[in-house]
Amino acid sequence: MASQTRKTTTKPEQQHKTSTSAKRAIRSLTFSVAAPLLLTLTIIFLFGSGANYRRALSKNAPIWFPPLWLIHAAALFSSFSMGLASWLVWADGGFKSESDSLPLYIAHLSLSVIWDPLVLVIGAAWLGVVFCVVHFGTVFGCYLCFKRVNPFAKELVKPCLAWIGFLTLVSYKLMYII
Repeated sequence: MASQTRKTTTKPEQQHKTSTSAKRAIRSLTFSVAAPLLLTLTIIFLFGSGANYRRALSKNAPIWFPPLWLIHAAALFSSFSMGLASWLVWADGGFKSESDSLPLYIAHLSLSVIWDPLVLVIGAAWLGVVFCVVHFGTVFGCYLCFKRVNPFAKELVKPCLAWIGFLTLVSYKLMYII
């Protein structure tokens, strides 16, 4: 039984370990939220002028079409929400245990930057509908994987699903306006 003796740690050693792990957690949280936000902000600044969308708004656009600033604000909120959800899943070990969650999240990040340049700049609304449907399926897959790991993370994904569904409707309607 001598081999099973436990080393006792002093209070300063325990506090140092707790402090170090708290710093790592804050750094990983900051990265998990800031990286998608910065990616979304970059896309908004590079492609967010929305000349085609503004023309569509001035034509026969329905009253429920959101203004451009609301589209960008919702994209930022969606990036923040999914970044926080991904951090919660990562903190609970979900990217290791749920083999599909990380590729689905990376696919979501990739697809989330496509809509602005595709629809707002190029004006390819029909292709925007296709990307929105694929994006919705990807985020729904994230929802299913995140749900198994962290119940709060799945709640953070729900507004993103609603927003992508709404963008699908906007893209579909834009096919007939642009």
